[in-house]
Amino acid sequence: MTIDRATIKDQPDIERLLEQVCKVHADIRPDLFIEGKRKYTKEELAAIIEDDGRPIFVAHDDDGTLMGYCFTVTEEHRGFNDPPHRTLYIDDLCVDENTRGRHVGKKLYDYVTGWAKDHGFYNITLHVWEGNDSAKAFYESMGLKIQLYGMETVL
Repeated sequence: MTIDRATIKDQPDIERLLEQVCKVHADIRPDLFIEGKRKYTKEELAAIIEDDGRPIFVAHDDDGTLMGYCFTVTEEHRGFNDPPHRTLYIDDLCVDENTRGRHVGKKLYDYVTGWAKDHGFYNITLHVWEGNDSAKAFYESMGLKIQLYGMETVL
């Protein structure tokens, strides 16, 4: 398995995995996610792939098959009561449903963590939707702890 930055040639496979993520979210929150609706247009995804502030990391099998991805976003924090720091936000981590059980998610997460350390980030953050118990368990197994709670009232 190899892990590196996504390139434009990965775009069709990334789009396929984005559909898998959309289905998971639509199953949990059909009021907010529409199954089959794309998160990004082709043009938006192509721009993200090229954006150094939003690196996407991909895992390929030895035969070149894309097995998973990790979308990230660089956040610069310069608040009034917190010291300046950079956070690497994981916007989305997906392992192809056909390759699960091969520790692709762990390898992707470990790679991204190492990359973030090498590039001077202070921390890594992410969000998990309530009801996505498998994602929550995965991230807890990676050592992530609750940083804050996001709460809502649907009107």
